[in-house]
Amino acid sequence: MGVVKLVVQVRLLPTPEQAAALEATLRAVNAAATWVSALAHQRRVFRNYDLRRHAYGQIKDDYRLAAQAAQHVVKKVADAYATLHANIRNGNVGRPGSARRERALATPIVFRPGAAHPFDDRCLSWQLEARTVSIWTIAGRMKSVAFTASADQLTTLAAHRRGESDLLYRDGRWFLIATCDIPDRPVAAPDGFLGVDLGIANIATTSGGVRHSGKTLNAVRHRHRELRRRLQAKQTTSAKRLLKRRRRAEARFAANTNHIIAKRIVTEAARTGQGIALEDLQGIRDRVRLRKPQRVTLHSWSFHQLGSFIAYKAARQGVAVVYVDPAYTSQACSSCGHVAKRNRPGQATFSCTSCGFAEHADVNAARNIALRGVTGWAVSHAADDAA
Repeated sequence: MGVVKLVVQVRLLPTPEQAAALEATLRAVNAAATWVSALAHQRRVFRNYDLRRHAYGQIKDDYRLAAQAAQHVVKKVADAYATLHANIRNGNVGRPGSARRERALATPIVFRPGAAHPFDDRCLSWQLEARTVSIWTIAGRMKSVAFTASADQLTTLAAHRRGESDLLYRDGRWFLIATCDIPDRPVAAPDGFLGVDLGIANIATTSGGVRHSGKTLNAVRHRHRELRRRLQAKQTTSAKRLLKRRRRAEARFAANTNHIIAKRIVTEAARTGQGIALEDLQGIRDRVRLRKPQRVTLHSWSFHQLGSFIAYKAARQGVAVVYVDPAYTSQACSSCGHVAKRNRPGQATFSCTSCGFAEHADVNAARNIALRGVTGWAVSHAADDAA
């Protein structure tokens, strides 16, 4: 049995004095991290323990950090460079020789004054019944810092919190983000698969015929785009501040919508005893050709996030998940298997030119994905049985 890693975000309610100490602490650790980052970049030393030998003593003295906080600063920098170098290797920072890639290689990582910083159990303790935390700051140990959380969050924290928690300052508010390891259920042998087709007009469509319409969502996104365009044209300080706030509001809206859709899909699969077949969307933005208005929608919606939400919710329910090749699922007939562009006369219409089968285009695609899920599951488990 594995575990599902979840994060629980709670809002801190510090007094003005406590907030001042927290702000000074975040500024100090992030200033120290920026200095360590420049040192690592200059000396080409990126491993945690190697970097600690070069920087540990000085950041303790210069930035008034306790021993554990100083070690977290070094690890934070090492982790940031490990992520950057992985992105460079995977081609996520531009092609070799591109200006973006060269800039990433030539410039040390800089940490914002309010960037999140990790605290382990030596620096942070939770008093869940009192709904307070005790946290280390550069002004000393700050006790009885109040936080607010739902009953479900408190239960999850009490039973499953593990490792570090991140302190974060965002839009004038303080948050703690705790990591929780929740055991998943053993995956039950599925009785067929529920295929999920992701798209533009309908965000998600299942092979059971349920369509999660994107009409309202697209209208909201269009309104956000128009507001961004007007604010970007102003170029004033207040406009930039509002742009940042709206960007986060849009991200929260997208995440909430994806959570709702994912929960409904996983609930349907669990109720019917099916597994879930998802499209492997790796490289979808480079692979799909769309008209310009649709391109904007494709690039603004987090299909990967929706897929990850479905995957972790399914793991908690013991629902099997497989990923299939989405090629030609929109052109293939789910009844006879005939593939042709003419099978798709319109965005929402599928009509097979071979057998005459007709269905909503997204439902037909979802059924093809479900069929591929059955095949993929059988092949993978045949290989496991042979081993």
